[in-house]
Parts: sequence; C-alpha cells; structure tokens
Amino acid sequence: MEWIFLTKYIIITGGVVSSIGKGITSASIGRILRSYGLKVSAIKIDPYLNWDSGTLNPYQHGEVFVTNDGMETDLDLGHYERFLDVELEGFANITTGKVYESVIKKEREGGYLGECVQVIPHITNRIKEMIYETSQKNDYDVVLIELGGTVGDIESQPFLEALRQLRNDEGSGNVMFVHVTFIPYLNAAGEFKTKPTQHSTKELRSMGINPDVIVCRSQRPIDDGLLAKVAHFCDVDKDAVVNTPDASSIYEVPLVLEEHNIGELIVNRISLDIAPDSSKLDNWADIVDSLKIRNPAVTIGIVGKYVELEDAYISIRESIQHAAASIGVKANIEYLSSDVDELDKSILSGFDGILIPGGFGERGFEGKLDAVNFSIENNVPLFGICLGMQSMVTQFARLNGYDGANSSEFDDNLDYPVIDMMEEQKKIKNMGGTMRLGAYDCKIIENTKTFDAYGESDVEERHRHRFEFNNDYRKNLESKGLIISGTSPDDFLVEIVEFPNHPWAVGCQFHPEFKSRPNRPHPLFKAFLEASYEFSKN
Repeated sequence: MEWIFLTKYIIITGGVVSSIGKGITSASIGRILRSYGLKVSAIKIDPYLNWDSGTLNPYQHGEVFVTNDGMETDLDLGHYERFLDVELEGFANITTGKVYESVIKKEREGGYLGECVQVIPHITNRIKEMIYETSQKNDYDVVLIELGGTVGDIESQPFLEALRQLRNDEGSGNVMFVHVTFIPYLNAAGEFKTKPTQHSTKELRSMGINPDVIVCRSQRPIDDGLLAKVAHFCDVDKDAVVNTPDASSIYEVPLVLEEHNIGELIVNRISLDIAPDSSKLDNWADIVDSLKIRNPAVTIGIVGKYVELEDAYISIRESIQHAAASIGVKANIEYLSSDVDELDKSILSGFDGILIPGGFGERGFEGKLDAVNFSIENNVPLFGICLGMQSMVTQFARLNGYDGANSSEFDDNLDYPVIDMMEEQKKIKNMGGTMRLGAYDCKIIENTKTFDAYGESDVEERHRHRFEFNNDYRKNLESKGLIISGTSPDDFLVEIVEFPNHPWAVGCQFHPEFKSRPNRPHPLFKAFLEASYEFSKN
C-alpha cells in the first residue's frame, strides 16, 4: 500500500539547560514557513503531571496563556500565536497529566481488557494519537512539536520514545528534529565550551534520535570554526549548525535563522513542495525595524504582584511593545511591586502610563488601589486588566461613598462587595479549569473611549476569572459617574469600565494581551499607548 503523507513534522528538543529559547526557536521556524504560504500549527508538550498550567505558580512557570476555546496553557502558545498570527486550540498543549488521564480512563472503561497497560505501547501510542488529532484537525502542511524541559529529564523519556516512533511511523523524510542547546562562555577560560552540547546530543542519540539541525544559543556570537566543531562531534551537517546569539528583540530570531538558510534546509529535508523565498520575510523585517525605534519614548509602569519574574506578564509586555511600535514610539517598561505598605509616589510620578495587570489573592491589592488613586489625582493614563479593572472599580467606589468597598475574593463579610463571585462559580469545588475561560462576545457602548479604540460595537475577547463587577452596585456607581463602556451582549455582565473626567482610564475584565500581534496590536493597548504618549508631552 502506498502512503500519502499530508503533514510534515518538525520536532524541537532542548539540551543543557531549560529556558534557552526553544519556544522562540519553534515560533521563528513557524514564522519562516508561514511566510512561504504554508499552513502551520504548533504543539507544546509539557512533561509535568499537572493537567494544565492553570494552577501553576507564576513565579515558577510564568504567565498562563489562555486560548480561544478556554484552555489554560503554557506561555509558549502565546509565542506561537504571536509569531504565526494564528489562533491555536487548547489541545495544542499536551501534558503528562492529560496523557495519563486519558489512558487510565480508557482502562477503567474496559478499553484494554486482557492487556497489561504499560508506558510502551499504551502511553506512547496515546501521545502520538494526540499529535495526530492536532495535525488532522485542519489539514496542516507542517506541525511544529516542542518538547519542554531538556533531554535527559526522566519525565521526558516517554515523549522522546513516542517522537522517535513518530518518525518511524511517518517516514524519516516527513519528520525532522531540531535540537536547541546552550553554548556557555567561560570568562575564566576566555572561550566558549561545546562539551555540554556534545553531551546533550549524545543523550538524544542514545534515545534513537539523531538531530537534523542544532541551534546553538549563546550570549554572544560564535565563530564558524566553533560551529564546525559542533557539527563534527555531533555528526550533523556543517550547514545545519546555526548560532542564535541573544538578540535585542525576540522578533529578530526568524531573520537570524533565515540568514542561515534554515527555511531552505527544512524544505529540502522534509520535501516540502514549495520554493523558499527569504524576501517574503520583508514585512516581518519591517515589524522588527519598527520595534527598534528609540525616540520618542514613553515610560509605562506595570504595577503588579509578580514583577520579580517578567515572564509572569510576558503577553502584556509584548502587547505594549506591539502598540508602541505601531504609533512610532519606544516603550520603556518598568515594573513596580504592589506588595508594599505604600507605593513610592516618586516612582509613580515617573510613569507616562500605568498598567495594572490581573492576578489572584489579596496580596498586593491595596498597592494596586494606591496606583489607581495616583492616576485619578494626577490624570496619568490608566489601563486595568482583570483584577486591575476590579481594583479600579473598588477604588472608585471607596472615593464615592462606599468606604471599605472591596472584593469578596478577599473577605466574605463585607459591607460593600462591589466585586463578587460569578453566580455560576459559587457551586464549583475544583480549582483547575473551572473559571470563566476563553473567548466571549462583548458589546461596546458608543461615545466612549473604548468605542473610539475599537471602532466597532461587537468584539470577542478572552477571559480568565471567577469574580466580576457586582451588579447590585451598578446603578449607584454609574450615578456617581462611573462609565460602563462594555458589557456582555445581554447587558448583564460588566466587561469594561471608564473613569469620568479623566484623559484615559479604562479597565477591562478580559485579557486583551492574548490577542495582540506584532502586525496587529490590540486596539485597547494602542489607545493606551497613544494616551500615554500625549501625557508624556505635557
């Protein structure tokens, strides 16, 4: 029987250390292939036992990215969406928890009667099935598969075995491996060291996988001689060993990879029926150039509780940069912890715009209220997202006759719970995957700053929350001047609020940062940056 292979697979593994840029490398390869007119999707495999990323600590794992269909996923899916300019579905994030749960569920239902359920073949088969479910969903030309962690991790072994089998099942001409490693520079020795890369490649080969491409990450550029050494010791073609040193912008990486003819190498390796053309990245190069602007500049302060780890707000950071580039300014982002007794007003006074991001729990909430109050008193542009919007509502209520107003998330016994748990959430016991998640329609009210930003009445935005604006206080707060500029289509849920008599102060219950793209900045971020730039000129 003759097989017709419709989908090609590019598998990205990592070696030496984690967090070396596998996600950016995967997204960059996808951007190159997308520029050739190919239909590309991406999968992130996370070997942890958690079912999803929803309950992970932001300090350890960074932000939780939410897909349109309401899946809480790894932040790398955000990179994929931004670089590929696509909307992925939740099944694009495979975890050990999801794999084992489905296998055990099938075993309990009698799906393996008479069999001893084992890692091989049952777990590995299920991993491949989940990959196929993604590739068959929309008939993709290429599916990128990034394996989290590093080669040699115990938890990664079943996935590596499944990926090895995938190559055999699909044919070596339809599956290729890209190994991303770190080349450290030792100051004491005054030289780069390739031995860690050699060992991680050896570990990969011990699993029956030979990398087709090795991407060498480094803090500074590596010369051709050293790359030739890596090729020799790792048994990879010299042209297939490329260096991606630290760049000023992650969006430069596709251009760096294409300078090494990665697109052509991939096309030839897995026999893609196209003629690669690096000039098709010209539009992407224009985006990168727009991000390099240095003047004029605005300073945006992010006031939150997870500021020690920038990855906790990575989509917000990127959205600010997208918006700034689109209006021709440079955004200097500064982080200020809200987990203090009182925010330093001298620092706040240095911001041209204040953004208050989402979060959970009472810690740092009063600091966010201080930031809101500073914005009100000094007319500094203010953008509140999720809990940031709730902090705006809370502070507005406190300033307008509701002393002690707060969210029932922090206290069950409140006189004025202006933020309260959604009715459908009150009977839920499990924490994971049970919030209001994913894309919901929103109706924008005309003659508001929000409408000016969107330019349309009906939009769709992604959510991740349990608590909401308490409608018991809606009429009274509106009578005090609070502007409701966005609601659910039935007018029941308050989605967006604005402050009266303020240059620009908008809070939204949803997370607009998940929909921003380098080539399509989100309208609210763009409006916020425009207002901040105007404020900076005063």
